[in-house]
Amino acid sequence: MSRGVRIARPGGESAVYPVNSLLNAAPPIVTTHEKPERRVQPGQDTPTLPAGDTHARGRGSDALDMMNPESLFLLVLAGSFAALLAFVLRRRISAERQYVQDLKEREERLKLALWASAEQYWDYDLRTRTLNRMWVDTPNAGLELRVARLTETRHEIHPDDMPQVEQKLRQHLRGETELYLSEHRVLSPTDKQWIWVRARGRVVERDDRGRATRVSGTSRNITNVRQAERERRIAIAVLRSMNESVSVFDRDFNFVSVNPAFTRTTGYTEAEVLGLNASILDSSQHEPTFYLRMRHKLIADGHWAGEMWERRKNGQEFLCSIQCVAAQVAHGEPPVYVAVINDITLQKRAEQELRYLANFDTLTNLPNRALLSERLSRAIVRARRQNHRIAVLFLDLDRFKDINDSLGHTAGDRILRAAAMRLQDTVGEHQTVARLGGDEFTVVLETLNDPSDADRIAREVIMAFEAPLVLDDRQEVVISPSIGISLYPDHGQVPTELLKQADTAMYQAKAAGRRTFVRYDDSMEIANRRRAQISSALHKVLERGELHLVYQPRLALARQRIVGVEALLRWNSEEYGEIPPVQFIPLAEESGLILEIGEWVLREACVTLQHWHRLGLTELTMAVNVSVLQLLRGDFIDVVRRVLADTGIPPTCLELELTESVLMANAEQTAAKLAAIREMGVCLAIDDFGTGYSSLAYLKRLPITTLKIDKAFINDLSQNPDDASITTTVITMAHSLGLNVVAEGVESESQVRFLGHYRCDEIQGHWLSRPIEAPHCLEFIRNWAPTAAASMPQTALPPNPPGA
Repeated sequence: MSRGVRIARPGGESAVYPVNSLLNAAPPIVTTHEKPERRVQPGQDTPTLPAGDTHARGRGSDALDMMNPESLFLLVLAGSFAALLAFVLRRRISAERQYVQDLKEREERLKLALWASAEQYWDYDLRTRTLNRMWVDTPNAGLELRVARLTETRHEIHPDDMPQVEQKLRQHLRGETELYLSEHRVLSPTDKQWIWVRARGRVVERDDRGRATRVSGTSRNITNVRQAERERRIAIAVLRSMNESVSVFDRDFNFVSVNPAFTRTTGYTEAEVLGLNASILDSSQHEPTFYLRMRHKLIADGHWAGEMWERRKNGQEFLCSIQCVAAQVAHGEPPVYVAVINDITLQKRAEQELRYLANFDTLTNLPNRALLSERLSRAIVRARRQNHRIAVLFLDLDRFKDINDSLGHTAGDRILRAAAMRLQDTVGEHQTVARLGGDEFTVVLETLNDPSDADRIAREVIMAFEAPLVLDDRQEVVISPSIGISLYPDHGQVPTELLKQADTAMYQAKAAGRRTFVRYDDSMEIANRRRAQISSALHKVLERGELHLVYQPRLALARQRIVGVEALLRWNSEEYGEIPPVQFIPLAEESGLILEIGEWVLREACVTLQHWHRLGLTELTMAVNVSVLQLLRGDFIDVVRRVLADTGIPPTCLELELTESVLMANAEQTAAKLAAIREMGVCLAIDDFGTGYSSLAYLKRLPITTLKIDKAFINDLSQNPDDASITTTVITMAHSLGLNVVAEGVESESQVRFLGHYRCDEIQGHWLSRPIEAPHCLEFIRNWAPTAAASMPQTALPPNPPGA
């Protein structure tokens, strides 16, 4: 069966036209009819009229006269038929011409329709699997329409789309769908790129058994549409997944659309706000005129950005950043307004916290170094303009590190908070008090008339700290500050200079015995540089072997025998010569080197005692000073046990000395370790007793074996009744607790007589011997003999002092 469309002609005839030729070829047209044959009766001669015989034609009338009636009738009948036939022929030719004209017009309309719709016509032969495609374009962007055709025996469909194309075609062929509809990718014949098409068609031809043989239809390139749709879906997905709240308003600022983030931010669902005015979010933080001005500006300028307070559904107010723009949705329609809202409440709070952290100390809520420098700079500007003085007080809490390590960092933080409050209350709220870090504080005193005013306030601060600090748990801690003072403009013109000079003066106050204040002078700069040099050289003392021990003997008054010695540390530097312990011991504690140095001292003293025991001085004991840092270190007990095992000396011959202030401040934390040391048999002594804040309750609970009375009370025993009373009281109290009493710094025979009279157990000091090297100490012990004063009977000693 031929492929085409059968079109009926006028007069009952018809012709078949191929579909592909509809646009470029006219259908076959039946030409003029053949002339009707002249019928002649049988037996008659056929008349002939020679061509070009005009003479014969001229005698036509005579011929008619000669014809009989029958011939004439036939002639008339033939003429009438010929006329009728000519009339019919003319009518038919006119109709066919009209048909051709209509066909051409249809062709043009089809061409215009395909060109205007940008669609392709396709025809698919199911038997040959041949695809004919036809489309109309305008080459070179001209006005002429060109019909393009393409016949494909292999129609390339994207492999991913082929299954669905075949499925939809089968559904249509089986009659399950009225039309074949599919969107899939095909390979473009021009640029060989995959493009999206939307194809639609239907069966146009079937065979005798009713099976489909041809499918025809149109297809359209929808790549741009698909891309736009894809972008639209992406935009919707992005909009719905945004953390920012997005809402759309009409020109009356009524809600048109919102995204899910809007619901999370405000608490309103989309159904609750559609059609409502945006004023439901207005906050009481702003006047109503604020929102009116904002909306008028948005209408006038087409955009508005800023920060404002809004209100959630539950009434909670939040700070947000808003970006509003006008958007034209469709031509001729009024614009809509799109608002993007970010909740910045937490962000602003974080910024405030960052600003606070940048300028304030979080522990004490005092200004930090940065804010102190800013305030001090402003104070200097005011002082320069008003011709006033400024004082900078640099405070450091004495032995805070020991207290912090012993009580724990939590208690240390509470001490710092209490100290900050005490300091601010003392100098007043109008003065700047700052914490620089650790236990260092700074006070800025403005509008001073005289430098003595700074000294007065420093003295008030020290007196204020005489009262114990009360912690949160009602625990009391006594701590004192050392204060350095610098003055503007005397000691510096800028904040860094003033802080540096005050820091230098503070270290001089530490060296002067703590719990005092010192005003800066230029000579301190030399001492400060030397301190830095000593601190640097201290790191190399063990490596260079610059440390050594000296020993000071201890005399038992009742037995008149040398019963022990105290090991004292000395440093002879190659660069700086002999450096006193009062200078390098605090530096060693600050840097942590005291741990290594202390272990070296303990081992060196025990080795010396072991040597003396081998020489026969088996009853001799050795006293070694221990820093609180050593005691607090986790392995100090193991260090003592290991040294005793390595040297082989009896534990009872070793005595560890701790200062009273450190021991009392850390009594609860160190009690367990002291008990463990005592269980080994090692003796424990309180050094410099009477100079700190002692608690008899703690003293009773600690496993102490010896009290050493500080030389400050021994110096004026014969002249100062108060010192005499304190000394005798300490001796009596210690004996009542079963403790051994040692008097330090004994330098005269009168002191020896007094201590012997009140039954002090042992003495040490320059009266007996200065600290000496190990060989000389050994020789001194062997050659020592009691003097007349030392061996004097107790009944001959001075009577009790007043008040004893």
